[in-house]
Amino acid sequence: MSCEVDSIISVDLPSVNDMETRNVEWSNVHEKSPLIRQYSRDLNAVENTAISYSPDDNRNLSTFAGVFSPVALSMFSTVLFLRLGFVIGQAGLFETILQFVLAYFILLLTVLSICAISTNGAVEGGGAYFMISRALGPEFGGSIGLLFFLANVFACGLYISGFVETLVENFGTGGSLNLENSLPTNGVDDGKWWKYLYATVVLLFCLIVCLVGGALFARTSVVILVVVVLCIGSVILSFFIVKKKCIHIPKSNTYYQWPNTTNTSATNRCFNYTGYKDHTFNHNVWPDYKLDYSTGNIMDFSTVFAVLFSSVTGIMNGANMSGELKQPSKSIPKGTLLAILFTFVTYIILSFFISATTSRELLQNNYGFLQDTNLLNWCVIIGIFATTLSAALGNLIGASRILEALAKDEIFWFLLKPATIQRNGNPYIAVLISWILVQVVLVIGSLNAIAPLVSVFFLLAYTATNLATMALDLASAPNFRPSFEYFSWKTAGLGLIGSLVMCFLINAIFASVSVIVMMALVIVLHLRSMTQSWGSISQALIFHQVRKYLLLLDSRKDHVKFWRPQILLLVSNPRSCCYLIDFINDIKKGGLYVLGHVKVETFDESIEDNTQKEYNNWLSLIDYMKIKAFTEVTIADSIREGIQHLIRISGLGGMKPNTICLGFYDDCVPEDLLIQRRSVAKPRFYNSELNAPESFQDKFPNLRKHDSDKKISMTDYVHIIQDTLKMDKNVCLCRNFHHLDKTELLKKSNCKYIDVWPFNFFRPDLSYFMDNTCLFLLQLACILHMVPKWKKNTILRVFLCVNSTTDHRLSSNKEKKLHDLLQELRIPARIEVVSLESTAPLFRRTELCEDGDEDEEDMPDAHCPVVPENYLREVNRLVVEHSKSTAVTFCYLPQPPNSPGSENDYLKQLDNLTASFPPTVLVHGVHPVTSTTL
Repeated sequence: MSCEVDSIISVDLPSVNDMETRNVEWSNVHEKSPLIRQYSRDLNAVENTAISYSPDDNRNLSTFAGVFSPVALSMFSTVLFLRLGFVIGQAGLFETILQFVLAYFILLLTVLSICAISTNGAVEGGGAYFMISRALGPEFGGSIGLLFFLANVFACGLYISGFVETLVENFGTGGSLNLENSLPTNGVDDGKWWKYLYATVVLLFCLIVCLVGGALFARTSVVILVVVVLCIGSVILSFFIVKKKCIHIPKSNTYYQWPNTTNTSATNRCFNYTGYKDHTFNHNVWPDYKLDYSTGNIMDFSTVFAVLFSSVTGIMNGANMSGELKQPSKSIPKGTLLAILFTFVTYIILSFFISATTSRELLQNNYGFLQDTNLLNWCVIIGIFATTLSAALGNLIGASRILEALAKDEIFWFLLKPATIQRNGNPYIAVLISWILVQVVLVIGSLNAIAPLVSVFFLLAYTATNLATMALDLASAPNFRPSFEYFSWKTAGLGLIGSLVMCFLINAIFASVSVIVMMALVIVLHLRSMTQSWGSISQALIFHQVRKYLLLLDSRKDHVKFWRPQILLLVSNPRSCCYLIDFINDIKKGGLYVLGHVKVETFDESIEDNTQKEYNNWLSLIDYMKIKAFTEVTIADSIREGIQHLIRISGLGGMKPNTICLGFYDDCVPEDLLIQRRSVAKPRFYNSELNAPESFQDKFPNLRKHDSDKKISMTDYVHIIQDTLKMDKNVCLCRNFHHLDKTELLKKSNCKYIDVWPFNFFRPDLSYFMDNTCLFLLQLACILHMVPKWKKNTILRVFLCVNSTTDHRLSSNKEKKLHDLLQELRIPARIEVVSLESTAPLFRRTELCEDGDEDEEDMPDAHCPVVPENYLREVNRLVVEHSKSTAVTFCYLPQPPNSPGSENDYLKQLDNLTASFPPTVLVHGVHPVTSTTL
């Protein structure tokens, strides 16, 4: 039996150890189902396996302490006391309100998406990263998780810069408090390194708090929020009480002082706080973009929006604490929405008060003017310190929790493994890594310089969140039914568009680089082929779209112009025919490709469906061989019956196999080609599992030995061919493909040939090169030659068989007809004329037809003659003589006989004909497959 005959034969006995295996599988079922896993953990205290998160006894934070407070504090951060005047001074009240509405519109839509995802199941540690990764899959989740981690790192640096700015302007040399023992700020680069030192000290304090634990910060955030609310109250009250006064510009505003001047009074220049005046309000309504004294750059709408938006990005601070919340699915939506409403109302009220009381010049030249207009200026200082420090702490904790979740998921291999180390439930190594990165960010210095980077990072993270929600809703997955109902794919889509547009308006170059890096990470993580069973939204979307297009694909509208091979390759053991599997992948031409496998057993006697276990093995084989194919596995009482099942049920809708490929039936002992292929395969660093040396040893059975009985008879084999033709399918019998090493073949410099013999050697008297089988031969050979590697290294040859080359006129006439046909079919082939003079005397016909009295000449499809063995051997010698440099040969497959008892003779004749051939495909076509019309 040939190396390819195993491609149709399979007799696998059922396992007797299935019950024991079942017990092991049920013990691990919690790994596969999130719902069962959750209940298993709650009821039986089972330890988490692949991914373990904070234990339940650490979940002790309420909605107010765990979500509302950190979100509100983070959204106040630097804008409330430090940059609200800057925004109004540059953009004016109208554009300020417009920017707040735009920012909060994006935030609100994103929050709706967060609420939808967080109420669709149990939320573990990792917050937004956990939700996105479990919705979009590990590829997008990993890349976006890293992006969101960096966003929190940069935001922490931003808020610490705001803290240090207030510290220096009040407690530094020449500060507003005029202290005798002030902090030193003079030095190289206008005291830049002094500021960096103070920022380092503040960051060290944040590190100590984070090492103590996130719960401590969450508890203190309630107190901090109360303090901030009191400070806001004092600011609003001061607007009604404080009268007109002149407020000096700060020392840090060096751009206002005239260059090359000796006028020391310039440093004492002041601008008016007017109190409630109509002309002040009118003057502050419209934009007036000028130079920003903290960066030296001229402002515009996008740069001001970047500063504003960077300070209100804390909507996910509550989600980042999901591992410590008592009820994250309830607390995250409720707390976040209330915090957004509270901060938005506060900002709008303060914007109106500031616009009506403070001159435009003061707003543009003193960003900390609220200290001087307050009844108790230290109250504003406390408010700034409280908001910036709490926001920095929230982002440092959030960054560490995201990094810990990334490390536990093993998204980036072993690189983040240290981040999983905990002490008392606190990932202190992740905290230290985050702290180091924030220390690097602080080198940038100015708050307004860091702000655009923070905004871009967060906007991209919000884009991903909205994308996840929109995809989940569009996929219409039955299990996506969040308890939060106030969202749709339209709200998520608006949030996605808004976030993406503003991201590129703020900084197109940085946004483009970030997107490119993110997509590169997606590709790398996709190639890694991770085994996490989170589920991927891409699969749900693909299913949704494929179903719709399959319904549109109507087989009744098929036309020969758009014909393509839809191939079912029948395979028993891929160890012996992996070269054939690879070859068929080359001739499918974008059509359907199915690997079919038959297990011979009685289903009633089986404990369970064994095909389910083997299905994944076949999918692993497809991944390993890098082919584009599906697989179908069936159980039947016989091979013939099973193949009938596969031919009927393979495919779906308009995508059904039209060509059935089988291995040839001969006495060749199968070789384990899969081992040979694996030994020369290049290992892929991102997918070590599929390239493990023993990865397929236990997945497929051992090959048939030399002294083993064949699993199928000659009669059944021929009947399978007859069944296939009866079902109106093309047939291909593949022989000697264990000799086809495509890798070595295509490496060699000498050119090889793809040969086509459009001639029925069993009936040379009736052969005509324009029948369906001959055209099918030409079509398959042309398709193979169209594959780039084959086209580069092979030449297509078509052999024209003539009875005699001495009759040049007849020979030339046939050659011209074939040449014209090839031109009409656009097949670039070389024609080789071959004489059959040596074979013609050996051929004779023996009338053994079923109806002996019927004239055979009237039967163009007659297939009943007995072909002499010496004739076939002479034809074999002739073909082999012309195939010394042939890579693949395509030959005419005569139709099998209908008369009972002639099956063995038919196979013997085919064996004699094709023995010693190069890798050969015997083809019989039943339908037109090519067209000469437009």
